[in-house]
Amino acid sequence: MDEEQRMQEAADDKLINDAFQRLLDNYLSSRHRKKVDIITKAFNFARQAHRGVRRLSGEPYIMHPIAVAQIACEEVGLGSTSICAALLHDVVEDTDYTTEDIENIFGPKIAQIVDGLTKISGGIFGEQASAQAENFKKLLLTMSDDIRVILIKICDRLHNMRTLESQPANKQYKIAGETLYIYAPLANRLGLNKIKSELENLSFQYEHPEEYASIKAKLANTEESRHELFDQFTAPIEEALNQMGIKYQIKERVKTPYSIWSKMQNKHVTFDEIYDILAVRIIFTPAKREEEVNECFNIYVAISKIYKSHPDRLRDWLNHPKANGYQALHVTLMSKQGRWIEVQIRSDRMDEIAEQGFAAHWKYKEGEEGEYTEDESELNEWLRTIKEILDDPQPDAMDFLDAIKLNLFASEIFIFTPKGEIKTMPNGCTALDFAFSIHTFLGSHCIGAKVNHKLVPLSHKLQSGDQVEILTSKSQHVQPSWINFVSTAKAKGKIQAILRRNNRELQKQGEEILSDFLTKNNIEETLSVATQLAEFHESRNREDFFLALGNKTILLGEKDIDELLGKNAKTGKSGWRKLMPFLGRNKEKKPAENQPELFTVPEKFNRKKPIYINDDNITQYKFKHCCHPIPGDDILGFIDGKHQIEIHKRDCPVAAKLKASFGNRILDAKWDMHKKLFFDATIRLQGIDRVGMLLDLSRIISMQMNVNIHKLTIDSEDGVFDGIIELRVHDREDVKEIIAQLKSVDGLQDVSQIL
Repeated sequence: MDEEQRMQEAADDKLINDAFQRLLDNYLSSRHRKKVDIITKAFNFARQAHRGVRRLSGEPYIMHPIAVAQIACEEVGLGSTSICAALLHDVVEDTDYTTEDIENIFGPKIAQIVDGLTKISGGIFGEQASAQAENFKKLLLTMSDDIRVILIKICDRLHNMRTLESQPANKQYKIAGETLYIYAPLANRLGLNKIKSELENLSFQYEHPEEYASIKAKLANTEESRHELFDQFTAPIEEALNQMGIKYQIKERVKTPYSIWSKMQNKHVTFDEIYDILAVRIIFTPAKREEEVNECFNIYVAISKIYKSHPDRLRDWLNHPKANGYQALHVTLMSKQGRWIEVQIRSDRMDEIAEQGFAAHWKYKEGEEGEYTEDESELNEWLRTIKEILDDPQPDAMDFLDAIKLNLFASEIFIFTPKGEIKTMPNGCTALDFAFSIHTFLGSHCIGAKVNHKLVPLSHKLQSGDQVEILTSKSQHVQPSWINFVSTAKAKGKIQAILRRNNRELQKQGEEILSDFLTKNNIEETLSVATQLAEFHESRNREDFFLALGNKTILLGEKDIDELLGKNAKTGKSGWRKLMPFLGRNKEKKPAENQPELFTVPEKFNRKKPIYINDDNITQYKFKHCCHPIPGDDILGFIDGKHQIEIHKRDCPVAAKLKASFGNRILDAKWDMHKKLFFDATIRLQGIDRVGMLLDLSRIISMQMNVNIHKLTIDSEDGVFDGIIELRVHDREDVKEIIAQLKSVDGLQDVSQIL
């Protein structure tokens, strides 16, 4: 071994030992029982197993498991069992050791968690959508056995996101998209607020680097004025709390770049128009733990004497905690500067749970430290719902992920049963959702409901505090239209499962109809024939096509023979079928002569390199209507089923699903345009109508900006106007410049781009 190698090994050893020592120090300062021996044993075992392997960043591989264990210990508050599992989480997958080896050395509990982590490794997902949904199913099933599996998986994903820099761009978009689609909502549902925010921000940073940098810079520029506002606002509050003799601290909470950007997108506002960037958090230590709820309200009464509170913005999460365990009292007060400021009042225990989630509950319980206890009823309720979805998941991977997402994102309302029991339901749910949440039979035979003793239809949306009685009839059966108005994952899953059962018989009839039709016309019956006809009738797949045949919404005829013979000219029992294409029966549409040919991805295509879209090759790519990308937008490519490339905005909802489900088909895409071509952009205008308004608008757009107005529609009522302008622009910069110029027009209140 030469000198250079020896020096490298010595540097690696120091790096590894320092990182492990930091982990031990952190663990020893926690409230957990001190099981240093087993943690050291797990570290030495993992270090030996991963010896000689390096990550893409160049550092020794063992640094990753140590970092995951560090996050589990320091940021989630887990104990020795979880720390050992985190250190060992890649051993079974990446080395020759088996789960049995782990069990023999470290016992069944650690082995069970490592096994759960091994089952769901490699991102959640494999190579194809069906495999991805299957792996996601495994993740949730394993999670139902021991919540620590998913907690460690989230720690693993957080470290991967923190070290995403070393990955190629297409991998970055895949991992960032998957994180936003699955992991951030999971972290949120488990109450890991700090981690959820970091995952969202890191994803945002990689998907939209320029916008991330811009918001960070604006936050830095406005920091001084925020501190000043915070100090002025909190000075009288501190005085009042001191007089009450409360032990407290007041913190400044600033919105994250991702949440600011999301609000800018959703509300079509600029950074300067967001008023809730600053919030104030009062964290107190109660004199008696059982009095903490009362103390929250005492503080609220005291501060509402200083500032006027907003009557519609009092949020009581004390008596009805969120499903992820979050407890606090939120009140919005009017500051002396004329700004509404949200104040969150919570005890130190509530604050720890808000930051660390369910893991923090364990610190306040008896029994073995870090062991999952069974009294987190809301979490168990959620896990039960997930298990029900898993019992009968959607056959389509995307539908399945969407069903799970409905549960992950839901914000809660409280519904009362006729007997006065409280049920937590997602916001936006209907009477039919509520029926299915109680029992599948009740949902299947539901004909309506009584909400607050008034008769309402199945589709009636429930409000928090409603008392609901479900009405049923044995003659009622599940209707396909129900799927259009239910909103919960459970109801959607059950309705689709019942409809699928009903559809199987119709599909069989459809298969028989097709078989008879093909036999009668001497056409060979193959899978490709069914697929071809399904595409011809614009059915999603063969199953949908057979169903349509069975319920007579598609009738086979002459046009179907033309379609098959035009493309296949398959020989049946009589030889004249070979001549059919030449006798005018071939109706296949020929591409127009000047229609550009789409680029087809070859087999040995380098997916790590970006594709560059320029003025000459832009017609070789598919630009989808879901998001209308134009030059200047952050974009990515997706290789579709025909090996052609679709272009999407990186924040397009369709792209979000593609990143999470077909990550290996994502490409990095960049613009290389030179303002030669024009693209459509639509701008919405709202304001106070006046004489000459239209003239001013057209003067700025046509004369000052030299942009063609494609279409202009303006409606004016009672002195207020609402208008839509369709323009032909070169790129996103043109749109920004036009919006900036229009904002200077007198009487124009709101200018935003419609995506």
